[in-house]
Amino acid sequence: MDLELRGKTALITGGSKGIGLAVAKGFAAEGCDLHLTSRTGDDLRAAKGIIEQAHGVAVTVHPMDLSLQGNVAALAAAVGDIDILVNNAGAIPGGDVAAIDEARWREAWDLKVFGYINMTRQYLGAMTARGGGVIVNVIGLAGEKPDANYVAGSAGNASLMAFTRAIGSTSLDNGVRVLAVNPGPVETDRITTLLRTRAETEFGDPERWRELTANWPMGRAARAEECADLVVFAASARASYISGVVLTIDGGIGARG
Repeated sequence: MDLELRGKTALITGGSKGIGLAVAKGFAAEGCDLHLTSRTGDDLRAAKGIIEQAHGVAVTVHPMDLSLQGNVAALAAAVGDIDILVNNAGAIPGGDVAAIDEARWREAWDLKVFGYINMTRQYLGAMTARGGGVIVNVIGLAGEKPDANYVAGSAGNASLMAFTRAIGSTSLDNGVRVLAVNPGPVETDRITTLLRTRAETEFGDPERWRELTANWPMGRAARAEECADLVVFAASARASYISGVVLTIDGGIGARG
């Protein structure tokens, strides 16, 4: 299937590892040039080398903390016009409402929640003026299946789901699609950290985190590449009538009791 992505330009936040890196590789395999940003310059440069060698596309990296005021505008000025924006940066810490104080809560939301909102605000207008573009927000299952032991993430993800649906419900009138992908558990370092936190809370021992995965579908988390395939398809012309929705990839976990 030709996804009609060759020659497009995609900007991916949090693009140096995990789901973001898998998404970057997926777009590159379809012939997209890339702009990647994250806080860690070394990881970005490593990703650039791997992707350019494997796929022969142009990869430009932007080490930057998008939670800091002014950096979203600075990034947009450096990147210029794009066809696709994938908001993926941000890792909200695990813990219940007593464990996550206001400072940690605000810090996490500054990068993920307000980061996604500010990036969308930055690019939606330009895409609307041009008459085309796609914004995909990679959010997370906790927004639709709240977890008291991941309360800051549950609340933040739910907010971004509502934001996506609200913006995407009318954006297609101007040729722009805004949608989201909600991954369940994915094989990344971040999930391991969250599970260790939860195991400490539930069992008093973070080393028992693997017990929390026993009832997952297929006995495993999703692979980052499985999530990336959905993101790449969602951003493609083959998904041209999809906007204002949240696509869940969780193996059915969200529907379980």
